[in-house]
Amino acid sequence: MLDPRYPIGKFAPKEAYAMADVSRNIERIEKLPEEFAAVAIQLTPRQLDTPYREGGWTGRQVIHHVADSHLNAYIRTKWTLTENNPTIKAYNEKAWAETPETGADPNLSLTLLRALHTRWVTLLKGMDLDQFSREFTHPETKKTVRLDRMVDLYAWHGEHHAGHLKILLR
Repeated sequence: MLDPRYPIGKFAPKEAYAMADVSRNIERIEKLPEEFAAVAIQLTPRQLDTPYREGGWTGRQVIHHVADSHLNAYIRTKWTLTENNPTIKAYNEKAWAETPETGADPNLSLTLLRALHTRWVTLLKGMDLDQFSREFTHPETKKTVRLDRMVDLYAWHGEHHAGHLKILLR
C-alpha cells in the first residue's frame, strides 16, 4: 500500500519551468475546486470526522485546510508581484486546522475555494514568464521560492489532499 501521507507521491519540483509547464499547472489549479468538491461531497458525516490516517487530519479539517492554504498562496502571489523579494508570513497549519470554523460545514470552504481559485487563476493567467520568476523568502527556512515553483507546488497540493479524501471514501 502507498504511504497515506503522500497518496500521489511527494512533491518533485523542476529545476526550471517553461511557460508551457506553468500553463499546465495553472490548468490544474483551475480544475481543482470542482474535482476536490466532487470527492468531498461523497463523504458521509462520519467520514468527514474520521482521520484519513492515524495521527492525520479528519476529512473536514483537510477540506478547510486546503482553502486556508490556497488563500495564503494567493496572498503570497500578490506580495511577490508587488514587492521586491518579500518575506512572506508563515502560519501554523496544525493550529489553523483546530480553530472553531474547521468544525463547520465543509461547504463553507468549498465555496471559498471556488471563488478564490477563480480570482487566483485570473491573476496567474495574466502574468508573463518574467513575473513567474519573481521570488519570495520564507521566514523559517530562509529559502527563496520562485512563483513558477509555487504554482507547481499548489497544483500538487490540491491533488495531494484530494488523495487524502479519496482514502476516506475507500
